[in-house]
Amino acid sequence: MIRTGITQFTFATVVIGLIAGLCGCDIVADILTQTDEGPDESEAPVSIDIGLVAPLTGEYAAAYGISMERGFNLARDEINGLPNTLLTINLLVEDDLSARDGMVSAFERLIHAGVPAIVGIAISDQAQHAFPIAQENQVVVFSSVSSAAGLSSIGDYIFRAALAADKINPAGVNITHDALGYESAAMIYDVTDLYSTSSNEQLTAALLDRGVNVLLTETFQKGETDFTAQLTAIMESNPDALFISGLSPEMVRVTLQARAIGIEAPYIVPQFGMNEIQLTGGAADGVIAFTSWDRALDNPISHDFVDSYQAAYGIDPDKWAAQSYATLHILYHAITEAAFSMDSTAIAIPDAMAIRDALAEVRDFSTNLGDFSFDAVGDALYNPVVLIVKNGSLTPFGESEAVSP
Repeated sequence: MIRTGITQFTFATVVIGLIAGLCGCDIVADILTQTDEGPDESEAPVSIDIGLVAPLTGEYAAAYGISMERGFNLARDEINGLPNTLLTINLLVEDDLSARDGMVSAFERLIHAGVPAIVGIAISDQAQHAFPIAQENQVVVFSSVSSAAGLSSIGDYIFRAALAADKINPAGVNITHDALGYESAAMIYDVTDLYSTSSNEQLTAALLDRGVNVLLTETFQKGETDFTAQLTAIMESNPDALFISGLSPEMVRVTLQARAIGIEAPYIVPQFGMNEIQLTGGAADGVIAFTSWDRALDNPISHDFVDSYQAAYGIDPDKWAAQSYATLHILYHAITEAAFSMDSTAIAIPDAMAIRDALAEVRDFSTNLGDFSFDAVGDALYNPVVLIVKNGSLTPFGESEAVSP
């Protein structure tokens, strides 16, 4: 609800931010020309500090963190560049060092700094220890990457932009099973990692629901480098499909060694992406991924995002950049909604509780990921995407695709 105490230009400016969503500055400029009043030049923009936690060094930096930071920075620059905006975002960046203790320490520093919200957060296993700290201190967390099932249920201040494993994996199984008709499967996953165990649980349940015979389930541990015994057992079981759940370093090693051993079944690896394609080379061809975003989506916001990312960084974006970009735009939408509800004669920074309440109400918000909503516990709802690696690139998966290497 818009309060009458907000000045007309403040009203017009924030409406522009809301209407524009992720639609780009040209549309905003067009709307500005339709307002009756110009800006009040005496009213300076208000800046809100938002924490950003990502693995910018360490083993997860190349796979996740660098792309995340780029996506957030691109969204911040677009938001702050809106014509005559009265509310800007300042990102306070913390490197979690690709470690659990690093993430916990980053959360503690940002909470001490007084931020109302923290974005980023890549690794689910680390997030399960950091999220309760934010919940206890009533600071909003909006993770762009973590996707283990159940994490958003930690508390009402926790939100996620990635499709959780209990949403994306069953959908991916249904799509690939309809197309490929596999009757049996073998599973291999990281038993020490929260995301990997969650992914495997959801895949196994979805396969059983489909009547697929799970012949064998093998496990490994984070940091392991030799998977010969597990993969040999899988090959001897002769499955119609191989499902791999792990974080990027192990995901790459398992894929390479499975190819070397000679497993010919289709490889279905839910989080396989551009980084893994580069590291596995030709071994990636035929790998099927369940994901949140594809640059080929028939979505003008996504097209604009790709163009802007390429212009800014000289490379194509990956899904981690896409999810992070969407996260900040969705958060900004919630912040402006919360600012509207405040009794004030000028734009004012809403507190964490107001931002939380506004985020919880997000429904069908247009983003580069598609129309975005939150469910009752703060998990993302939008259409998942199934892709296949073909000639070194991720392409839309279809019934006619050849999936053998």
